[in-house]
Amino acid sequence: MKLFVTGISTDVGKTIASAIVTEALEADYWKPVQAGDLDYSDSHKIAELISNPKTKIHKNSYALNTPMSPHGAADIDGISIELDKITPPHTENHLVIEGAGGLLVPLNDHDTVFDLIGPDYKVIVVSRHYLGSINHSLLTIEKLQERNFEIGIIFSGDEHPTTENIILKKTGVFFLGRINEEENFDKEIVKKYAVEFRPALESF
Repeated sequence: MKLFVTGISTDVGKTIASAIVTEALEADYWKPVQAGDLDYSDSHKIAELISNPKTKIHKNSYALNTPMSPHGAADIDGISIELDKITPPHTENHLVIEGAGGLLVPLNDHDTVFDLIGPDYKVIVVSRHYLGSINHSLLTIEKLQERNFEIGIIFSGDEHPTTENIILKKTGVFFLGRINEEENFDKEIVKKYAVEFRPALESF
């Protein structure tokens, strides 16, 4: 099973959600495009947060120096991101793939993060509660539903029933769970959530 983790915006908790899903399934992890923070990238964070001995963390296809939209970061580095050079790693294990920002974040003049999602992937949308998040969630899910992807949703942040209920009612997507606000996320917290999420992920 290949699971693509995307967000409704940036800084909504994709990496924490990816760590939990990776730990729950003892899956491999791959971040195709990393922009910025190369000394402490999302791949490094995943390695710090998981406990299982099975996960393999695969190398980025593109590691860019500037923390900004990939197309801009690539331009600063003097390169162009080419979609055909972003090849999923071969593995017999489940694979968790973490996107960059939201679905329509540009990779180059033509392609977006959306174009990284293979037709056989299942998609996990991470939705964090903020003013405007309902609109962003519905737009993201609508784009995915246009291509008939199987979609699950993880809510990030403390429970907000009116927000969560309207998103679930309007979309019918699979509810995978909620990641509450925590003082910090470490291996033990991630392991706790992994146990909670595992049944839903295995049914997804």
